[in-house]
Amino acid sequence: MLINPHAGQSTSLFSLLLSLWRNRQLLLQMTKREVVGRYKGSFLGILWSFLNPLLMLIIYTFVFSVVFKSRWGINTDETKSQFAIVLFVGMIVHGLFAEVINRAPTLITSNVNFVKKVVFPLEILPSVTLTAALFHSLISLAVLMAAFLLFNGYLNWTAILIPFVLFPLIILTLGFAWMLASLGVFLRDLGQTTGMVTMAMLFFSPIFYPVTALPVELRPWLMINPLTFIIEQARAVLIWGDLPDWGGLGIYYLVSLGVAWAGYTLFQKMRKGFADVL
Repeated sequence: MLINPHAGQSTSLFSLLLSLWRNRQLLLQMTKREVVGRYKGSFLGILWSFLNPLLMLIIYTFVFSVVFKSRWGINTDETKSQFAIVLFVGMIVHGLFAEVINRAPTLITSNVNFVKKVVFPLEILPSVTLTAALFHSLISLAVLMAAFLLFNGYLNWTAILIPFVLFPLIILTLGFAWMLASLGVFLRDLGQTTGMVTMAMLFFSPIFYPVTALPVELRPWLMINPLTFIIEQARAVLIWGDLPDWGGLGIYYLVSLGVAWAGYTLFQKMRKGFADVL
């Protein structure tokens, strides 16, 4: 079915929620295709979703705990397994964010037929990428919890609060994905830029080192990074057994909603020009 690709689209929050609800089955089907298609033809298949984070964890743990002698200061007898578990939390948070952000700029340009020839809700494409990334993050969280239980013999009850900690980051990431997906149609170099940014964020987040490792005057700059607060709160509920900072999360939720709405509005406004460029 042909449509007018220049037709205006609603930017209201209600239209967004309605679109996601109406297309929920399509969203699930495309997410399944995204996850399965990534490992199609490989010998180990979806098992790679377990192996990839484990391999990276082993490498980073060796480099930072053995070569650079990094420590979290958990106790004087801190083991490499303790260091690895704390490190893994940061890697999961960064991996979720980076996977979506790096894919976002090419979401529209790699699906030209959806723009020109068929009736398709383009606004769900970032949601598909996000949902697929969430699938891999959940697997990594399961591995983390299994490792924590194995090495410590217990799980903190506060771990059940991790969805409340991650949800504002999910909203924020989706907002950025809408922005980058729309801008990526017109700025083809954007995909290269996001790769460098997410790599920089890997090292400018408290993933391989605690916030306290920085001089006091530099710590506020680290908090500007949107991953820092979520990483610290995720460690609080998963590793330390503490309650999250509900006030901080509340502010983060409000900012995330603002970014998500701005990203969705930009996407809906700019989609009228997609067909001309593609």
